[in-house]
Order: sequence, then structure tokens, then C-alpha cells
Amino acid sequence: MKRAATLSALACLLAVTAAAPAASDAPAAVRGAPAAGKTSALDAVPRRGVLRVCTTGDYRPFTHRDPATGKYSGVDIKMAGDLAKSLDATPRYVATTWARLVGDLSAGRCDIAMGGVSVTLPRARSVYFSEPTRTDGKTPLVRCADQDKYRTPAQIDRPGTRVIVNPGGTNEEFARAHIHRATLTVHPDNTTIFDEIIAGRADVMMTDAGETRYQAKIHPELCALHPDKPFTFSEKAYALPRGDDEFKAYVDQWVHLATHDGTYRKYEDAWMK
Repeated sequence: MKRAATLSALACLLAVTAAAPAASDAPAAVRGAPAAGKTSALDAVPRRGVLRVCTTGDYRPFTHRDPATGKYSGVDIKMAGDLAKSLDATPRYVATTWARLVGDLSAGRCDIAMGGVSVTLPRARSVYFSEPTRTDGKTPLVRCADQDKYRTPAQIDRPGTRVIVNPGGTNEEFARAHIHRATLTVHPDNTTIFDEIIAGRADVMMTDAGETRYQAKIHPELCALHPDKPFTFSEKAYALPRGDDEFKAYVDQWVHLATHDGTYRKYEDAWMK
């Protein structure tokens, strides 16, 4: 009788144990992995041997595509090479635009988006962002002869002022939110937009302080106005596929090391100093 009761209790225990899910059967979201059926880029990139990088190629000093050779260069292009190497892979650049960047990444056309990408809440609804690489903010770039005329938003947003902006990104969002009386022109090519100011066909472009510093460095006619005290606060980071927590954790750690061991500063100084 006693033996039968013991066997009965053991059978119940085995039944409960069999019904409980094993740790490896837990939902992917609980384990911080991609959605069911998907492999983390942390595993897929080394296996493939290629890191696919979405980048616009039109935003120096972060990303620039030479129209003659098709080669990419810039602060974040150097960083992309380092990230790929750390994953036993080589970088392959996927051309995109500011308007398509989030969609291309979300659709799986690339593993990461790099090249001066600003962190915004609308973007963060669709993609993950890595640990920031730098802080930034919108500030004016003007002809040096006009630097006392356009220092504040009120001075810029006046009838007769010609503001120019590139399409599809945070520069256009900022300009449309703050320009009501000045003339706003959207220039389709971000690689030639600064020539419009030099030639006198536009007066002001408001863009990230990092870009204003670089453009003032290569164009003596242009001045970056108060880049240390921009109109806004923003951060640059790398955009990652939403849901791939394992890859995000790796990229976060990699960025943290690169921004604290002098690697990122070395690449930035090469372009801005």
C-alpha cells in the first residue's frame, strides 16, 4: 500500500515536470533574442562573413561616398570597418537615403545603419539605437560675412532670409518646425548644398554642429555659429534591428569601449581638426 502511494506521487511529479516548459523552450522575447524563427545578427554576421551597413554617403564627416570611385569614407565608415572586423566579417555598404533609412533597416536590407544618425523618438519606435557615440544639436552655418546676422532663430526666421535644407531627415524636420517667415528651400543633394550658400543662392543652413564644424574647416568662406551651444540637444548613435537584443548588447559594449579608449575620438579628430 505504502509502495503504491509512493509510485502514485512519483507519477504526479513526473507529469508536472513534463508539462513545465524547459528554459530553452521559453519565448524568444523572454530570452532577449530576435522573434521566433530569426537568428541574431550576432551569429548571422560572422557566419555570413559580411556586415551589411546602411549608410547615406552624403553626410561628411560621418559618411561620404566618392561619386567617381564609389568608395566610402568618414568617421562612421571607419567605425563600421572596426565593428565588422570584431565580428570576423568585412563591411558591405548598402546605399540608402535619410527618408528610407529606417525602412531599409526594418526590412532587413542591412544589419546596422551608420553615418551620423540622430536618435529620435519616432525612429526609436521602429529601430533600436546603440549607446550614443557623441552629443550634437542644430546650429547655423552661414557665410562668414553674415555671421552676425543669423545667430538666433529669430534673426534667421525673417522675411528675406533664404534657408536651405536637405530632405528627409532631422534637418528638414527642424527647419519646418521653426521656419515660418523666411523662405525655405529643400535642396536634393546634401553633398552640394553648401555650395549654394557660398554662391549666394542661400543664406543659412541649420544642421548638426559636427557637420557645421567640418564644412567650415573645408570651406573658409563658411562659419559655424556657436557649435558649442546649439539650438537643440541630440545624440548620434547606430540604428539596429528592433527585437535583436543580443546584437544590440554586443554593439553597445563595442561602442562603449570605442568611445572610452580613444578610438572614436581618433577617427573624429582626423576629420574635424
